[in-house]
Amino acid sequence: MASSTQSPNPASAQALIHYRVESGVAVIEMCDPPANAYSYAMNRQLDEAILKARMDAEVHVLVLTGAGEKFFSAGADIKMLAAAEPAFKYYFCLHANETLLRLEHTPKLVIAAINGHCVGGGLEIAMACDVRVARKAAGKIGLPEVTLGVLPGTGGTQRLARLVGKSKAIELMAEGRTFSFDEGLELGLINKIFDAGGFMASVLNYARQFCPPNKAAAAVGRMKRAVQTGWEVPLEAGLALEREEQQLLFQSEDCKEGLAAYLEKRPAKFKGK
Repeated sequence: MASSTQSPNPASAQALIHYRVESGVAVIEMCDPPANAYSYAMNRQLDEAILKARMDAEVHVLVLTGAGEKFFSAGADIKMLAAAEPAFKYYFCLHANETLLRLEHTPKLVIAAINGHCVGGGLEIAMACDVRVARKAAGKIGLPEVTLGVLPGTGGTQRLARLVGKSKAIELMAEGRTFSFDEGLELGLINKIFDAGGFMASVLNYARQFCPPNKAAAAVGRMKRAVQTGWEVPLEAGLALEREEQQLLFQSEDCKEGLAAYLEKRPAKFKGK
């Protein structure tokens, strides 16, 4: 008799991802209190939100955060995984990998606004973002999967090593400890720490500096793509990619404006075109 692997948590009508656009910034909020743990349903909605922001010409920067003040995300929904069959767990991890790769490959800047605890799969999501900013003294960060008898399976083993180095990554994952945002800043896991008061307002102000007319958003996006893709290829191939991205920018209105503003000794006013 034929059987099929069924999701213990299929895509539901419940809004687990909140999406809004403010002045060129798409805010994507994981919303499943209290820990914003992600399920298959949440990941499908996250995937859709990433595509929506990617395809919207009015969106120049993405900000990913968690609902509330306690958690950015505690990672995968452990109850869901405990109830799932091994085959579903494999495909769940595969889909999560694909979703985070889509985030990395989107040629727009992605900022993780870490508003609270960011552990396990939550940190794996944050590491797929281009820049990570954290709310001062709001929680812990780390990959404690070893305490569950597994490894960080949503890109943690790969992205952590690329961010902090191979030896340090193995040490942190093997210890399974969580640590402060200040230590994360020292390790290079976190780029900036903002005051707790008015955290999201500070994040949005930071994000808007990368939007027109302040920055040529297409140049920021192409720069990101050159780094993300070039990181994985030989130097010569990376340089070829860099030239192709530059040629696309040479044809843009923002390039013409930037060069003209420089020659005329005035601030550039970019349009994102």
